Amino acid sequence: MKHLFLIFLFLTLASCKEKTTSINNKEALVEERFRETYRPQYHFTPPTMWMNDPNGLIYHNGTYHLFYQHYPEDIVWGPMHWGHATSKDLVSWEHKPIALYPDELGLIFSGSAVMDTNNTSGLGTKDNPPMVAIFTYHLMEGEKAGRKDFQTQGIAYSLDEGETWKKYSGNPVIGNEGNIKDFRDPKVMWHDDTQKWVMSLVAGDHAKFYSSPNLKDWTLMSEFGKNIGAHGGVWECPDLFPLEVEGSDETKWVLIISINPGAPNGGSGTQYFIGDFDGTTFTTNQKEIKWLDYGTDNYAGVTFNGLPDTDRTFIGWMSNWNYARDTPTEAWRSAMTLSRKLTLHKNSSNGFYLKNYPVASIDEYSYDTVEHDTMKNGMSLSSKNYNEQRLDFKIPSNLDDFELNFSNVNKESLKLSYDSSKSQFILDRTDSGITDFETSFGEKPHIAPAIIDNKEDVDFTIIMDASSIEIFIDGGSTVFTDQIFPTTPFTALTFTSEDATIANLKVSKIKRIWK
Repeated sequence: MKHLFLIFLFLTLASCKEKTTSINNKEALVEERFRETYRPQYHFTPPTMWMNDPNGLIYHNGTYHLFYQHYPEDIVWGPMHWGHATSKDLVSWEHKPIALYPDELGLIFSGSAVMDTNNTSGLGTKDNPPMVAIFTYHLMEGEKAGRKDFQTQGIAYSLDEGETWKKYSGNPVIGNEGNIKDFRDPKVMWHDDTQKWVMSLVAGDHAKFYSSPNLKDWTLMSEFGKNIGAHGGVWECPDLFPLEVEGSDETKWVLIISINPGAPNGGSGTQYFIGDFDGTTFTTNQKEIKWLDYGTDNYAGVTFNGLPDTDRTFIGWMSNWNYARDTPTEAWRSAMTLSRKLTLHKNSSNGFYLKNYPVASIDEYSYDTVEHDTMKNGMSLSSKNYNEQRLDFKIPSNLDDFELNFSNVNKESLKLSYDSSKSQFILDRTDSGITDFETSFGEKPHIAPAIIDNKEDVDFTIIMDASSIEIFIDGGSTVFTDQIFPTTPFTALTFTSEDATIANLKVSKIKRIWK
């Protein structure tokens, strides 16, 4: 009996040691994997391989779901799947198994997801309604054969809150009888006034709007955009939703449209329209082209379904098709922007305009905040690593010419400046590190008009990660999102201005999200 006990004890200890070793090895693997060169520490990235557009953004039962375009076999674009991650706060994300795989109807391109709460589709039950994904099928064989009808729309559903998925047997739910080459990216919402589902879809250079009582049978209602907005490239990833104008009781409808190429600073970008939607047709009096972001790395962004309009929340793909396949990463490629809240504003100089600013939960990740006195012309500050930090400050009294320069020991620099004579902000990454992997990446500075309420007491928030910078001016009236690849972290910050000063400067570290 004593011998049996000793054997049992030995086996138990060995098992515990094996489990502990396995846990330690897993933790070490995660630590190593998510510390690669240029791996963002608080922006979402896939565990490995390729990622592009965010898809199926939805909030349900206290969980945010982020699906995304994913090719799990290489770090360049390939046969598209829907990757999946979840979050409780829009900052930390848990990687989940791949949600949707290609099938005989095609690859799984971009789309959206909704909770069919009333089970209008009949794919679930009243007590267990389905989560429904709506996506574009892309049939490569059709494209290679020279056909134009190779993109159609399909749906899939989950009865366990996104853990597992089943394709609808009646796919495609929208065919491509019009032989439209670029016919994709369905974004679906429930329209209360008409008690029907409304789909925004892009067709080459314009948008189409469909309606359905059940997510399976769709009717074309109207079109928009053939003769308005930017048309330097293909329209993609539409998103239609209402927003109340801040400080008023007025509600307008917002239509977001990504375009590639044709953005103001080259390649991919996101434009938007402010107007009205009557349940059938979207209309606008807007004449000028409005851009959500003036950096070159915020594309294909859409907002979460399942949240109230007062919490309209956006995520974009932090890249640009000019160089997305060529950025200097090896284990994975691409990140998402920080989650951002969208708000609608109006003033006499800008008319209607959107602000986008990081969601409040990012504040909970800031720590070791250091406050500094006023920075004047020629003053510098140092840090071990500005690339994983956040800066908040204001320029009081008068927004005049200035330059804020981040630099490192290798004499690389990243500069934000303001030109008062042209009322423009400029972000210059031309000498920020590795830029030669593609011609346009470091070719020229990025310019944005100063879309701000006034030029006094202007607030700035700058958030830098291992390979990105996001700049929010005047609470997100003017925004830059850009990738950067310095060969060593930026450690010096220098301010130059003859007239302007920086006040209330706070420099904070940001906790990494990977565990």
